[in-house]
Amino acid sequence: MTIVLVHGVPVTAAVWTPLLDELAGMSREDVVRLSPPGFGAPLPEGFGATTSDYRDWLVGELSRFEEPVDLVGHDWGGGHVLEVAMTRPDLLRSWVSDTIGGFEPDFAWHPLARTWQTPGDGESSVEELFAGSADERAARMVQWGIPEPVAGDVALAQGAEMGRAILALYRSAMPAALRERGRDLPAAAARPGLVPIPTEDTTVGSTAARHRAAARAGARAVELEGLGHWWMLQDPARVAGVLVEFWDSL
Repeated sequence: MTIVLVHGVPVTAAVWTPLLDELAGMSREDVVRLSPPGFGAPLPEGFGATTSDYRDWLVGELSRFEEPVDLVGHDWGGGHVLEVAMTRPDLLRSWVSDTIGGFEPDFAWHPLARTWQTPGDGESSVEELFAGSADERAARMVQWGIPEPVAGDVALAQGAEMGRAILALYRSAMPAALRERGRDLPAAAARPGLVPIPTEDTTVGSTAARHRAAARAGARAVELEGLGHWWMLQDPARVAGVLVEFWDSL
């Protein structure tokens, strides 16, 4: 089976490199990394960079595979994964998402997301985030918890285009819109799902909320004690073991 990895904001597919190395060591060599437009891939002309645009993009990419895939998403990539799981389960053998808590009715965006959703403030924020040289941007990513050399690889693709995509994406996912999409979460149970819950990640809702959302989606929840938002970078060997155990159980 083919494993497909989709990353989020404000990074590139480089965040999966350590995990890829671990999966290769476990004889999982058929792994594909997909870069959402604006995040390591160009923004096509007319691409709106909304949640529905990214869902349609991912559906198009997955439709190219001959068989259903094991789809894994992190951060906004996890949101794109869930959109596909809810609408096109025929493209999937299984799905993995760490951001399912965003579909709970009581979810509240973290402060930076709310800044990006605010006209004017959001533009200033992304301009500051992506200012300076690649080395300076890499240093900011290290402060965010992304280690070198991955931070340096990510920084090379950061710029104004990524900033535009971030603002459009977050502004298409205001709380009311997320609550509306969350009503369809039980549809994701059409395929086996896994919800990694890094206990130190405070950006995607409480641990309890993520467990509730996983249950609504008919998914298995696995707590990653002591890991944070960049769980695939913090302990790729442990994460690979969790994923392989899930896939082998299908």
